[in-house]
Amino acid sequence: MADQSLDKETRTRLVAQIQRYFDDELELEIGNMDTEFLIDFLSTNLGAAFYNLGLKDAQALLARKVDDINDEFYALEKTLSDRK
Repeated sequence: MADQSLDKETRTRLVAQIQRYFDDELELEIGNMDTEFLIDFLSTNLGAAFYNLGLKDAQALLARKVDDINDEFYALEKTLSDRK
């Protein structure tokens, strides 16, 4: 897996959401740098787990689609006649 980093717009939006959460739910005000460090920590320590969940979801979707295609192939098969 190649290292992925968040684009600036996404990171800015996440900073605002985290700060709002801390303020609303925990009544705690945290600054931009602390929030950035929290994002880095969570990305490093939890990111792979969520990435792997996404891969499992994608694999399950692909398997369902392949099964659907196989069903379509079976539907196209012709029956063999018993004529001699």
